[in-house]
Amino acid sequence: MSAREAIARRTLRDARTRTIAFVYVFAIYAYVQPAGFRGTYPTLADRIAFAHSFAGNAAIRVFYGYPFNPVTIGGYSAWRVGGTLAIVAAVFGVLAAVRALRAEEDDGRTEMVLAMPISRLTTYWSVMAGISLTAAILWVALFAGFAAGGLAIGGSAYLALAIVAVVPVFIGVGAIASQLAPTRRLALELGCAFVALSLMIRVIADTATGAGWLRWVTPLGWAEQLRPFTGTHPLPLLLVLAASAGLIGLAARMASGRDIGTGTLRVRDTARPRLRLLSGPLGQALRADRSSLIVWSVCFALFAVVLGAVAPSISSAGISPAIRRSLAKLGTGSILSPSGYISFVFIFFIFAVAMFVCAQVGSARHEESEERLETLLALPVGRTGWLSGRLLLSAAGAIGLALIAGVVTWAGASAEGVNVSLARMIEAGANCLPVAALFLGIAALAYALAPRASTGISYGIVSLSFLWYLVGSIAGVPKWLVKATPFAHIGFVPTQPFRTVAAIVMVAAGLLAVGAALTIFRRRDLLGA
Repeated sequence: MSAREAIARRTLRDARTRTIAFVYVFAIYAYVQPAGFRGTYPTLADRIAFAHSFAGNAAIRVFYGYPFNPVTIGGYSAWRVGGTLAIVAAVFGVLAAVRALRAEEDDGRTEMVLAMPISRLTTYWSVMAGISLTAAILWVALFAGFAAGGLAIGGSAYLALAIVAVVPVFIGVGAIASQLAPTRRLALELGCAFVALSLMIRVIADTATGAGWLRWVTPLGWAEQLRPFTGTHPLPLLLVLAASAGLIGLAARMASGRDIGTGTLRVRDTARPRLRLLSGPLGQALRADRSSLIVWSVCFALFAVVLGAVAPSISSAGISPAIRRSLAKLGTGSILSPSGYISFVFIFFIFAVAMFVCAQVGSARHEESEERLETLLALPVGRTGWLSGRLLLSAAGAIGLALIAGVVTWAGASAEGVNVSLARMIEAGANCLPVAALFLGIAALAYALAPRASTGISYGIVSLSFLWYLVGSIAGVPKWLVKATPFAHIGFVPTQPFRTVAAIVMVAAGLLAVGAALTIFRRRDLLGA
């Protein structure tokens, strides 16, 4: 076996867990949507009514993109599956590139590979070959799901291609970020920020009158412009090929011209030391995570302003009885008004804030795995004080994001004439915090007990809880089982009252978990990568 084949195979093997998880999600979603649409809207009249109401609503386009022809099963699938999974595919591309390039370099394995008689460019292109194989596997999963869902074979293959087409572009984005950033975390933040920017441009193109030309500016818009099942337009594939080749080629050139273990955005060793925010653990944590906090805040603000701006369009939506019954099972009440729609969509803010606190605890684990914590604790800094500072920063960041979500959504909605009070929208933002407090405690406890697995545990629990609430409620699972997740105990503010008792219980449980985490962390050994 040649060195190139060995590196490509190792890249594929190291990504197997992530690839299997994405393959499962892609295949199931690709099968469920066309099959479900066929059963829910069996006649042409039902589908036309759906197209004139639910699919034609600008508020819905925020999540799924522009529906070019939702009357047919293929057109509906291209809209619902393509619009959603193209975003997931973009994230997959960034994760795959950063993991295979920057993470390998941070862990020192790239340096070991280059100690053999193999060049940097050969290593780089071998890694790219391994990542390309994972993208091909995603295409197979999508194609199989669409075909099993009853779509035409040729159309299924083209729709799967339209979704996966964004992957090489964002592999290039992740590769560029891996060359720019000196750490894996910063590379991920840069790559995901570009995904968020691409999504916001697509949202504007899909919701604002006369802004459709913006689809040509973003790779997510190119996926829409391929128009599977709705008048095939393969021209955007040329843009995909050109952008992918340009980004991946530029990353290769950057990789060959810098030192291992550094990034193009390097810190000058001769610069004057900056000691601001280094007076204590909390300040040090804020200094270390400020770029991440900025990225999260900007993403929340952009999504909130779009949510508020498109909320008025929901008032004219004649959503089908089947969809209304499904949403009613979530306990949302009516979403046929702007305030009702805002209440429903705010559950995604609640989920995002919970993911944010998990990311902050993951940042604490990263500091330990990089062995910086060991150096810090050699100073007059206690373990409890350091972790408490990290957790306080996480809580303060969650409060800030919740406030941004409430205030900016109110501003966007008010600018469009929606009558919703600022106080109630601030309360809607505060509604994100009890769940966040609970998961902050769970993430901290996982970090104290099983530091190496803590990131996967915390993200997994949040994701499974959220999915269980959505799927379990709609699927008719017994209520006592659905209520096992904290998402089932929130009130949909502003149309529903804030559930004070449930909030107190979740916050108290989170505080107990934090207390246990501090006690355990004070006594355990520090662990590296």
